[in-house]
Amino acid sequence: MSNLEIDRERLWSALMETASIGGTAKGGVCRLSLGEFDRQVRVWFVAQCEAVGCTVTIDGMGNIFARRKGRDDTLPPVGFGSHLDTQPTGGKFDGILGVLAGLEILRTLDDAGYETAAPLELVNWTNEEGARFSPSMMGSAVFAGKYRLEDARARSDKDGITVGSALDGIGFAGPAPCGGRRYGAFLELHIEQGPLLEASGTEIGIVTGVQGIRWYEVEVTGRDSHAGTTPMSHRRDAFQGAAQVAVALDALARRHGPHAVATIGICRVEPGSTNVIPGRVDFTIDLRHPELAVLDTIEAALGETIAAVGAETGLEFEVTPVQAAAPVRFDPRIIGEIRTAAESCGFSHRDIVSGAGHDAANLASVAPTAMIFVPCRDGLSHNEAESIAPDQAGAGADTLLRAVLALAG
Repeated sequence: MSNLEIDRERLWSALMETASIGGTAKGGVCRLSLGEFDRQVRVWFVAQCEAVGCTVTIDGMGNIFARRKGRDDTLPPVGFGSHLDTQPTGGKFDGILGVLAGLEILRTLDDAGYETAAPLELVNWTNEEGARFSPSMMGSAVFAGKYRLEDARARSDKDGITVGSALDGIGFAGPAPCGGRRYGAFLELHIEQGPLLEASGTEIGIVTGVQGIRWYEVEVTGRDSHAGTTPMSHRRDAFQGAAQVAVALDALARRHGPHAVATIGICRVEPGSTNVIPGRVDFTIDLRHPELAVLDTIEAALGETIAAVGAETGLEFEVTPVQAAAPVRFDPRIIGEIRTAAESCGFSHRDIVSGAGHDAANLASVAPTAMIFVPCRDGLSHNEAESIAPDQAGAGADTLLRAVLALAG
């Protein structure tokens, strides 16, 4: 079946159909994890998988597994997939490309009447984005044993709704245990979310690893007071303390470049009045680097900076680590199969390290794992203007198909 190809028009049609579930006026998608639109796309996904003869199982984290039998069903399956949830102002392709390309593989094999030696399993992982419930990549982390199910279910969004109650509310808290499923290999197709492939004119990125990620929540406590009557020398301005840390964090990342990146993505100022000096600020830090030692160095320097700002300003800082994902190196054998698949399809390719976190990084601790990237326009993602071409989606899906067939016998 070396000449087997996916139906590119059918894949693109599925991408456009699902983009309408939570579609925004600006052409993006807002499909937050475990909300009503996530429920709708999950129902759609389960129906499509069952339509091609798959057995669908849902675990206690809401992860969805669609299994296609192999000739020898005792063999560990070859798994592939990604996620269906999006950012609040997300695009049409982040995550869902990997899920729908997997669905297209199942449809293609069904059309051809082709049976692999090992079973195949398409997966949708719960709450990859972390936009509603922190931390990100939650479903795959529970599956891999990095978080306890009860702890993940207890996490809440800004409105106090827990993961557990949201799962129960949309009817996707399944009976299957989390984890314990054995994979012979796991692959994830994803848009690059960066500019390297497009800039180099490369069709396929062969992802050799994922850089380390650390998330923190920081609370700064000062003192509310009148903006007009409090001299600068008498202020304990929580925002100014947060601003000093932000500037220092930016300098730290640049000093450890070019691979170090640091971001403050959320900042809440209280009491939030024009003429009141802020007495409290809460903000987040996202810190990333492909080397563990560099992450440790930046983290230590950040701690020293926060202590110095607190001592100088009289502000109180409380730093809470939220997530720590170590750098990941993917399996050389799976990487080799992806490279062979891209070459057999005639696609240009290059090795690349992912700057973003992905469910595959969690799977790498329990199964041989690797990823495939396709370019996205201007490297833009987590944005309603996120865009790829139909041929790029097709190239990624065909590469995934060839690799899956090789691994599944």
